[in-house]
Amino acid sequence: MTKSALPAHVGIIMDGNGRWAKSRGQVRTAGHLEGLTAAKKVVKAASDMGISYLTLYTFSTENWKRAAEEVGFIMGLVKQYLRGELNFYRENRIRIRHTGDVAGLPPDIAAELKAACDDTRDFEGMQVILALNYGGRDEIVRAVNRALATSAGTGPKPVFTEDRIRQFLDNPDVPDPDLIIRTAGEFRTSNFLLWEGAYAEYFISDKFWPDWTGEDLALAVQDYQSRDRRYGGLAGGIAGV
Repeated sequence: MTKSALPAHVGIIMDGNGRWAKSRGQVRTAGHLEGLTAAKKVVKAASDMGISYLTLYTFSTENWKRAAEEVGFIMGLVKQYLRGELNFYRENRIRIRHTGDVAGLPPDIAAELKAACDDTRDFEGMQVILALNYGGRDEIVRAVNRALATSAGTGPKPVFTEDRIRQFLDNPDVPDPDLIIRTAGEFRTSNFLLWEGAYAEYFISDKFWPDWTGEDLALAVQDYQSRDRRYGGLAGGIAGV
């Protein structure tokens, strides 16, 4: 792995917590708890590696369909994580950010999230973006509605371009992900960074998320570094298939 070819932005779909627990005869919530430990390991590894942005798919807009007990447990873990790991983020100068519909979160979770983001706002290290109550389609819809609201009553109807929509995404200053990792062997985008991930490289791991460590992240980055990114073009301008 070389520092010069590191992905600037890595997104992770942290999948397999429930199956990890089931394979051990435990309840699903035990998997979410262990997944929290894995998240801290990977965040530290990414920071040490020199990755600039790390987006973690923490809770999707579709996850509310799960059993109320499981949803409540996950929300409690998020609150625990935001409060309990704040010193870790301070020590490593890591900035916490959010993507998703904050208006749909329970008030206490939204308050904890805002406090963590505010507390770390000026840190110059890696930025960890928590995709919480997040859906890619929802983000695009919210972006379009924000764009419409800013142009209401100002004359001709706005013309929507890629650049205009990007300006109204949740974090328009954050570069698109270079690498998106999905654990637990699933081959789906699951509504994650649909706009931003248009040209991301994907890495699929068979390991459940709770089993992940910094070594797994390093392997994914090494695989990414072996890819030839063409963005729809051709390497070296040579015609071919």
